[in-house]
Amino acid sequence: MTVQRYAKPIKAVIVQDAVGSRFARILEREGDIAVVGQSSSGEAAIGLVAQERPDIVVIDLALRDGSGQHVIQQIMARTPTPILVLSSTQSPDAAAALIAGALDSLALPSSWTAELESQLRRRVRQIHQVKVIRHPRGVFAKPVDRRPVPRHGQQPVVALAASTGGPSALATILAGLGGLCAPVLVVQHLHQDFTHGLFDWLARDSPLPLVIAEHDQSALPGHVYLAPGGLHLRLAANLRMELTATPATIHRPSADQLFLSVAEHAGPAAVGVLLTGMGDDGARGLLEIHRQRGHTFGQDEASCAVFGMPHAAQRLGAVTDLLPPDRVALAIHRAVAAIRKESRPPSG
Repeated sequence: MTVQRYAKPIKAVIVQDAVGSRFARILEREGDIAVVGQSSSGEAAIGLVAQERPDIVVIDLALRDGSGQHVIQQIMARTPTPILVLSSTQSPDAAAALIAGALDSLALPSSWTAELESQLRRRVRQIHQVKVIRHPRGVFAKPVDRRPVPRHGQQPVVALAASTGGPSALATILAGLGGLCAPVLVVQHLHQDFTHGLFDWLARDSPLPLVIAEHDQSALPGHVYLAPGGLHLRLAANLRMELTATPATIHRPSADQLFLSVAEHAGPAAVGVLLTGMGDDGARGLLEIHRQRGHTFGQDEASCAVFGMPHAAQRLGAVTDLLPPDRVALAIHRAVAAIRKESRPPSG
């Protein structure tokens, strides 16, 4: 495997109980990552990051002092830095860390193999240049409203999709959806072992009932359905949901698979929202919702951990509005209200 070389080594700070362990040697093995500091104390780690200004922080959440979440919150408030967390596969703390501001998570293995070591270094290389922010800002855009009238009685359907940095944005949006008269289908790129941890955290913020989607389940208005890890979530006829392992895409669940199915079965009654993430998953599906004259939104660059996915959709002309997460919920409410109004039978 060819390792991409940077003009300067990637500077990493490690936060882990066992300072001086094999972990630093794993990161530095191929020469393009330099560990510039290590800390076993949460409070000391916050100061270390402020002092060293690393390109990335790698945190083992199993700190004896239990300060992992606090460290992440303080780093993102004081010295915003890309953070990769390591956690046991069954720990709910990984999802909490992502909501607190960490960019990505990896399962902490019981023992390191050569392949797992290589995977860790690849992940560090992928996210170390991600632009992270302290305070999101809003961007106003003019809406386009040239949709055909939805069919009489057609049920609005909301589809949300996110990747890197998504859990925090999802939590903000779901918190504002109380009273929504539409089913909400959610895809988040995440290792399947962390799905239940993410579910527990999102459920705390969601005023709507939140469940992990099941195959052939009905999508009910006023409920949120989270795609399970390792399976695509698709909308089928009559508001039924499908779970499938095919196609074998890079991301499973895939944002494109969700959006394409919602475009097919909800048409102009679809509301699609593409949030922060690397790559272009979701752009093609959001474009199809746009072509069906559904409502389409993307997360704005200023509030994104990674503007890749919304930017890809914007380049295709698939996005009506780019908004920060704290304005997306209101946009969804307005879109659903407009769809319901347009689908009513004429009076008199």
